[in-house]
Amino acid sequence: MEYISTRGGAGTVDFERTLFSGFASDGGLFMPKRIPSLDRDTLWKWSSLSYPELVKELCSLFITADLVPRSTLSDLIDSAFSRFRHKDVVHLSRLKDGLNILELWHGVTYAFKDLSLSCTGQFLQYFLEKRQKHVTVVVGTSGDTGSSAIESVRGQKNMDIFVLLPKGLCTQIQELQMTTVIEDNIHIFAAHGNSDEIDVPIKELFADVDFARKYNLMSLNSVNWSRIMVQIAHHFYAYFQCAPSLNTTPLPVVEIVVPTGGGGNITAGCIAQKMGLPIRLVAVVNSNDIIHRTVQHGDFSLSESVKPTLASAMDIQEPYNVERILWLLSGSDGRLIKTLMEQFSASKSLKLPEDLHRKLSETLRSCSASDEDIMRAMRRCWEENHYLLCPHSAVAAHYHYSHPDSMPRCCLAPASAVKFQDAVLRAGLVPQVPPEITALTAMETRSTPLQRGQDWAQVLKARIEAAAQRWETQSGRLGSPGQREITRQGITQA
Repeated sequence: MEYISTRGGAGTVDFERTLFSGFASDGGLFMPKRIPSLDRDTLWKWSSLSYPELVKELCSLFITADLVPRSTLSDLIDSAFSRFRHKDVVHLSRLKDGLNILELWHGVTYAFKDLSLSCTGQFLQYFLEKRQKHVTVVVGTSGDTGSSAIESVRGQKNMDIFVLLPKGLCTQIQELQMTTVIEDNIHIFAAHGNSDEIDVPIKELFADVDFARKYNLMSLNSVNWSRIMVQIAHHFYAYFQCAPSLNTTPLPVVEIVVPTGGGGNITAGCIAQKMGLPIRLVAVVNSNDIIHRTVQHGDFSLSESVKPTLASAMDIQEPYNVERILWLLSGSDGRLIKTLMEQFSASKSLKLPEDLHRKLSETLRSCSASDEDIMRAMRRCWEENHYLLCPHSAVAAHYHYSHPDSMPRCCLAPASAVKFQDAVLRAGLVPQVPPEITALTAMETRSTPLQRGQDWAQVLKARIEAAAQRWETQSGRLGSPGQREITRQGITQA
């Protein structure tokens, strides 16, 4: 299995190189050169698998055994899911009126990102121990990515992680899940800006190729292919749980409703669909509706500003994974994607070519939900089921309630309501808070403020340099010879 850039200018790389990369060297995102196609017999065999076993099967299609032997891969995935609270790792709740909620939030931080990042952390540590090297992880977060990424690498001697969060725009619990982790390899920055603004210094760091190579920069945002790969399993598991029977011809179609911010989960769904899974995909968004406008009208253009909403983790204007979806639908046309993305980068406005828009609207349905829609869905779900939805999951429930259909349907639930007490209260409901969440408020916190007017990229560079020097001192390495070895091994290049 080889990987190429969506913009066609970075050559082919293997999974290890892709794992340790952020954007490709030409500015694109890595995707498999070939999407595996699954036949009916394979789907039948997989239909009885547990979620962890599905992840193993899927990952084995994208990670060659010469890089990670199959038995080792299995062990790494078992380790990744060992801290999840539910015995099945994910769980389907079947509620009234055909509302099926796939709970993806039974990990340490109560968010779906624990699923992909726990696996990614295991893959990273496997290669770093094998190569005896160190990397610098840089992450921007609008809520859940940061805490999940932190948990996946906390205490690891081979990794330092630098997390930028938008101060005051995450929930208190989301922020505390990050700032209360005080291991030496965890570095938290509270920026006075929004989610898109914190992406600017991160892109600047990766654009400085010499700096990125010297300090082995990489990302754990859904730019990273490993996260998309694991998330493909969500769609297979949802399908097998909700399909009425696999004994019919053709196989039944299940609609998967996907709360969408940066677009990683919906991209995974598009890949699952291309692999042969008979699903209909719905991208549901909040008032930051660029994906909805793109699907409906071919209008991939920024609004004037990010609108703060109850579904704060989806308050994103630039969903970078749309590039992967367009690449899939264009027939892997890297030249076209390069042209389109460069136009968008220059003007922040793009009208999709008619043929590409037609393919997108055939592949995805879409819907946007206001805060009032979100609260209404939360209240109805509680009244009918005594089941609390987080505001992001409620975006999917809003679609379900407002678009009745006889087709079996599964709504992905990206987070637990326990993380969004303010939204629960605004909906007129009573939060349910477990003791481990309550305990966060009494714990020591640590973070570095980033004020407007500061050069955030320079602040980050200074801290990254200091962390790398500390690792070199502790490991007894000088850095430069090791750097040449890393480059030969293909572990770096952000």
